[in-house]
Amino acid sequence: MFFDLFGTKTNKKEDELTPVLPEEIYARGVLELQDVIAPSALKVNPKELMLGDMIARTFFVISYPRYLTTGWFAPIINLDKIFDISIMVHPIDTTEILRQFQKKVAEIESQIQIRAEKGMVRDPKLDTAYADLENLRNQLQQAQEKMFDVGLYITIYGRDRDEVDKAESEIKSLLEARLVYLKPALFQQKQGFNSVIPIAKDELSVHSKLNSSPLSSLFPFISFDLTSDRGILYGINRHNSSLVLFDRFSLENYNSVLFAKSGSGKSYMTKLEILRTLMFDTDVIVIDPEREYEYLAETTGGRYFNISLSSQHHINPFDLPTPREDENPADVLRNNIISLVGLFRIMFGGLTPEEDAIIDRAITETYALKDIHAGADFTNLEPPLLSDFELVLSGMEGSENLVQKLSKYTKGTWSGFINQPTNVDMNKRFIVFSVRDMEDELKPVAMYLVTHYIWNAIRKELRKRLLVIDEAWWMMKSEDTASFLYGIAKRGRKYYLGLATITQDVADFLSNEYGKAMITNSSIQILLRQSPTSIDLIQDTFKLSDEEKYLLLESDVGEGIFFAGMKHVAIKVIASYTEDQIITSDPSQILAIKKAKEELEKAELESLGDALTQT
Repeated sequence: MFFDLFGTKTNKKEDELTPVLPEEIYARGVLELQDVIAPSALKVNPKELMLGDMIARTFFVISYPRYLTTGWFAPIINLDKIFDISIMVHPIDTTEILRQFQKKVAEIESQIQIRAEKGMVRDPKLDTAYADLENLRNQLQQAQEKMFDVGLYITIYGRDRDEVDKAESEIKSLLEARLVYLKPALFQQKQGFNSVIPIAKDELSVHSKLNSSPLSSLFPFISFDLTSDRGILYGINRHNSSLVLFDRFSLENYNSVLFAKSGSGKSYMTKLEILRTLMFDTDVIVIDPEREYEYLAETTGGRYFNISLSSQHHINPFDLPTPREDENPADVLRNNIISLVGLFRIMFGGLTPEEDAIIDRAITETYALKDIHAGADFTNLEPPLLSDFELVLSGMEGSENLVQKLSKYTKGTWSGFINQPTNVDMNKRFIVFSVRDMEDELKPVAMYLVTHYIWNAIRKELRKRLLVIDEAWWMMKSEDTASFLYGIAKRGRKYYLGLATITQDVADFLSNEYGKAMITNSSIQILLRQSPTSIDLIQDTFKLSDEEKYLLLESDVGEGIFFAGMKHVAIKVIASYTEDQIITSDPSQILAIKKAKEELEKAELESLGDALTQT
């Protein structure tokens, strides 16, 4: 005797189906698993089983087409219905099947010969069968294929017969459109149900002979999962409700790109990733163009720097990183000079070749004023300021125009921006640089300057880090900033750095050759809801199907497509209530949180006042 999974016991000899009575459970004195999951009642009908208040109906496949294409079973597997599928595979001895094929080939040859002797028209069916058998015999003989007895069983569930009939009709129509035909297990519903539940028993024994190639098309591995053993939860797979769990630092590079229209949840998703990434011993640095990450920084104990013309936070572009043990100080100085030339090219709106040479020489001489040169140990030396550079530049021939342009950064309206010693300290796990209050004309300069400072800090010490650049299209407006960002994307892996770029202006990003190259150098690509004006460009860039194109147009907030390596799935971003309160960008929610905070502070003050009065 043994108890199967639906709460009944079966006598193997008599094959009787007997309900397990409560008295028997009590007599055993042990509550077993099958007692817990068994239905309250069981009734076997010719066409179905009554499992408590559920109806179960089992079917088996009786016929397949001549060819089975890859993925033909996918529409059934991903169908939004309650049903179970069992694929029973029984290997057949190759020697035995070859003997059967030899007899069958002889029969077909004989029929072809008889028709030829009688002068009858050639039968294409016989010719095709003969060619197929001969081809399969050769593959079996060479061990390229094997034969199997395959049983494919499907059990459909429903609350009533109408629901089951509707599911049956839908599944049959999908399969029959592919020339695959089903039949109900009449008077064998119990055996069919036992064959589908996960106890590995084929009681129905309705088989078709399939060789390895068509059998491989049957296996349900076309419903992609992006669930790994480690990483953070990005969201839910909208196709099969599995978890999209991934670690960007397990891929060939650690970069990601995120494209979405305004209001589609791109900042929300990014902040959620940051919050979860911080729990895995990863430092996070953000360049924030809209001051969306301030509350997140405060909540997580991070540090927030506001970079603007009137800000108290300053970054000196002439700062030099401390050379690592494996680096030559001369190379560090040379790389910094090249980056500074790129910065001045942005500040001045471009440079002629002559001006480029003058700037390069002036930077070198400015460093020399502070005893900083290729052979020096500049670890503890004070770097020059922009005003020192202006002094050197003004004494050089042909620099009058450059000095005039530079004066607004040293003496004019913008003098408080970068002509100051650095007072930014990056000794926290989470750092945010906000450039929202910076004038639009200066934002590319500010983002380049901040990114350069961050890059120098990253090179100083090897640590696991994530650099997030929101509204990255600002850096794509200039070739120098785009080139510098692309350089970080290519070199970041050596310093254990993942670069996450986010943008809503897809056309500006993809029209730049560096933008396209960054997509190629990003192992993770995320597409949320897109606007109709940019969807064709997105479809062409990411080689999307028409169904995926319309999915992006019709997606709700926080929904889209998640690419990781060669796989991609439809994703929905899910956050807990606490996470949502920390990362929300919804103005109504932010106002409600502020109001609740003010009321709480007011109540605390009143309570303190009452306590002092009583004292």
